[in-house]
Parts: sequence; structure tokens; C-alpha cells
Amino acid sequence: MSGSATGADRESAPTAAPQGNNADADTVSPATWLTVFGGVLGAFIAVLNIHITNASLKDIQGALSATLQEGSFISTAYLTAEVVVIPITGWLTMVFGLRRYMLWNTALFIGATILCAMAWNLESMLVFRTLAGLTGGTLIPLSFAIILTLLPPSKQPIGMGMFALTATQAPTIGPTVGGYLTEAFGWQAIFYLQIVPTSIMFLILWRGLAKSAANLSLLKKGDWSGMLAMAIGLGAMIIILEEGERKDWLESEFILRGTILALFCLATFIAIELKRADPFINLRLLARRNFFLSNLVGIVLGLGLYGSVFVMPLYLAQVHGYNAMQIGLVMMWVGLPQLVVVPIVLRLMKVVDLRILLAIGAFIFGLSCLLNIHMTADYARDHLLWPNVLRGLGMPFIMVPLNVIATAEIEQEQVGSASGLFNVLRNLGGAVGIAVLATFLSMRQQFHSNHIVESLSAYNPFTIERLQGYQDYFAQLGADPILAQEQALRAVDAIARRESYVMAYNDCFYFMGAAFIVSLGFIWFMKKLPAPSH
Repeated sequence: MSGSATGADRESAPTAAPQGNNADADTVSPATWLTVFGGVLGAFIAVLNIHITNASLKDIQGALSATLQEGSFISTAYLTAEVVVIPITGWLTMVFGLRRYMLWNTALFIGATILCAMAWNLESMLVFRTLAGLTGGTLIPLSFAIILTLLPPSKQPIGMGMFALTATQAPTIGPTVGGYLTEAFGWQAIFYLQIVPTSIMFLILWRGLAKSAANLSLLKKGDWSGMLAMAIGLGAMIIILEEGERKDWLESEFILRGTILALFCLATFIAIELKRADPFINLRLLARRNFFLSNLVGIVLGLGLYGSVFVMPLYLAQVHGYNAMQIGLVMMWVGLPQLVVVPIVLRLMKVVDLRILLAIGAFIFGLSCLLNIHMTADYARDHLLWPNVLRGLGMPFIMVPLNVIATAEIEQEQVGSASGLFNVLRNLGGAVGIAVLATFLSMRQQFHSNHIVESLSAYNPFTIERLQGYQDYFAQLGADPILAQEQALRAVDAIARRESYVMAYNDCFYFMGAAFIVSLGFIWFMKKLPAPSH
């Protein structure tokens, strides 16, 4: 969005349906709150879409006759399209008008979701998932923008609390709902389910958003070179992050070329945006101390939120053999406490420095990760309950104050740029975090495996005793001495491999916990803001 206010900015700003004269500027009508809820519901659906689908990827791959590597592109296609469209949403809103742009995207998202359920092969699924990402991705920054423009400053923290729940609840309940629907009704049900809330959102916004004038003349002077460089750069980056671990990173020519392309295009994009007088997204906002530091904390939040949702289910599936439904029942304890804590955080924001609340949240989340660094192979649902509850308690202390601090000094004409930057950087933090954690997990597993193998000496009394015990066990089951010895060796090898993975998962949680502790330094340098009065 342009760095200067224009008539188009004001025309495209989200507005509720006429409500009559209101003497109290801080009073928000039920109709406006319903419209805000409709926008927040859109962000929830957009985030839910990727996580509910991930729980059913194996079933989708099987139905479409896709390999594991090919099936991974089903998620990559959506993520890439979503990340690319988020930064340009503010400018496109100026061009087409908020109401028209949001309703058309919602309708197209419904259509793309239905088509995903009807996909007949991998290629068709990738096309439909890309379309879903391009349309669903707009719902995240538009929800953010609706809160900042429809609500007065005194009520914006409540809207941010609603928005925070969308970003945290969707990753938590997605695997549970996806796993249940897939087992009970088939993988197509995960797409059909989304039609209901999306249709409700469409009706709410169709009724609640006032018509706004389009400004198609902006298309003639659009920052097309900047948008093209950004789209190619971000798209290449997401593909690299998604495929890097499988292709051994820079050892792969595909990844190497993609990295060069991403760096070149992103550098070109930054240069263009800083040079233009009317960039489509105002990168100069990052020169503002609170906005810049909030984005750094947001990147760490993306790492922790999406990283923990990535690592914990992987641990439960690999070490304990949990299915999607069982994993969901463990992960739901991250989401449930947030429903109680968000109202408490909103009340505390009236009297407590927002930086203190944010620091409390970062500390609690970091602590919850550090509680998982001593896991053993016996750690399952009951052992993980309290760390997950603690993680859920800390999340609202981060999300709500962070959103308020990031946007407190943003002018109305800069809402589109601020929303696009803040949301895309948080999502990139999650994408980078997952890629780093996947690589880190593999490296640490190999490290621990080597050390365990070194300790399994044929002259070690403990190893000899364990092998003899397994050999006697298999012999009792009817195996001959040679077969019993082979089975004993395989059993010890499986235990060693399992232990190396458990220790690697411990290291991943240590990494995430340390990142949140480091983020306390960013919070320390934030400028104090007055506590919102609402």
C-alpha cells in the first residue's frame, strides 16, 4: 500500500453498514462486532485449511496415486500461494474495494475447496490447492485490517484477542478434526466441512460491510515489477523450505538454483519498494522501532507455534505410533486454556504494561518447551499434558499484546501494509522454523545415534546382558539360535534408534525454548505504550 494517504485508501477502508448517529465514538454496535467476527472467522478458516489437510495427507496421497514426495506438494501449493498473496492484499483492496474483494475471494475459496474434494488426480489437486491458497490467504490480512479500521482504538485489543484465537486454535484443533473426519467419513469430508463456516462468513460480511468504490485506475500505475519480484522470491523460498530437507539442501542443484533465485528476487523486491514513491507495500514501516521489534518477536512466535505443532505430532506418531485422532486429543490441551486466558489478558492490558504481559507470555511458552527436553520413550499423553497446558496459557499473553504493540502507532492509510508485513513475516517464521527444525532433528538424531552405537560394544556387560535376554526371549517363542540372535540384534538396534530420536526431539524443544528466551531481549527494547482503556 502506498506510503501516503489517498482518496482510494479511505474509500477502500473496511466500513460497517450504516448505524446511525452515535455520540460515543468508543461505542461499537452489535452489527459491527458481528462484522468483525465474520472477518476473524475468515482468518480462522484460512489457517485451519492447511492444518486440517495435513492430518489426512496420507489418505489423499493414496487416493490420488501420489508418492510421499509428490503428496508433499499438496501442502506446499497452498502455503506458497498464501504467502505470496498476503503482502499484495492491501493494494488489491484499494483497487477493487474491500467489500467486493473480500466477498469474491470468499466465494472463490468455497469453490476451490469444493473442487479439492472432487480432485481426480494429483495435478488437479495441486491446481485447486493453489487457487484455495490465493483466495484463502487474503482472509488473514483482511481480518486484521477490519479490526484496525472498524473498531476504535479502545476496542481494538478485544478484536486482537479474537484474531489471536484464530491463529492459535486452528493449528491446535486442525489435526483432531481432520483425523476424525478422515477416519469416519473419508478425506473429502475435510473439505466439505469448510463450506459451512465459510458460507456463514460470506453472509455476515455481505450484510455487514458497506459498499466501497473501486479504483481500477491504480492498475495502470501498479508496482508490477515489485509484485512480480516478491511473488517469485517468496514462492521460491517456500518451496525451498518445504523441499530442502528431503533433497539434502544445497547438495541438490534444484535447491541451490532456487536459493539463488529467491535471494536475487527478494533483494530486487526490497530495492524496488524502497526506491518507489508509491510502493504496493510500505517496507519503511520496519524502520519504526516497535513495529520492527514486534515482527522479530512474531517470527519467533511463528517458530514456536508452528514448530511445536510440527514436532509434537511427529514425536507421538514416530515414537508411540499414535494416529491423527490420538494426536489431536493430546494437542487439544494447547488450545483449551486459551479460551479462558484471552479474557484475562484483555483485562490485564488495562493496568499492566503491554511489554510485561508479552514478556510473561514469551517466558511461559519458552518454559513449556524446556519442560520437554528430558523426555524418554515412556513420555506419552499423560506426561505431555502439563507442558501443553502451560503452552496454551502462555500463547494469549504473546499474541494479544504483540498485535496491539505492532499496530498501536500505525496510521489508517498504512493498515494494509502493516497487516501484510506482520502476517507474512509470522508465517515465514513458521515456515523457516519448521524447515530448520526438520533439518535439526535429522542432524541431532544422527549425532545421538552415533554416540549410542559407540557405547554398544560387544564387550560391554550391559549390552551382552541385554542381547542375551532378547535372545532367550525369542528362543522361547520358537526361534532357532541363529534366528533368535538376529532378532535380538534387530531389537537392540530398534531401541537404539528410538532413543536417538527421543533425544533429538528433546533438542528441538530446547531450540524452541531458547528462541523464546532470546526474544525477551527484543521485548526489552520496545517503546512503552499506554495501556488501552476499554
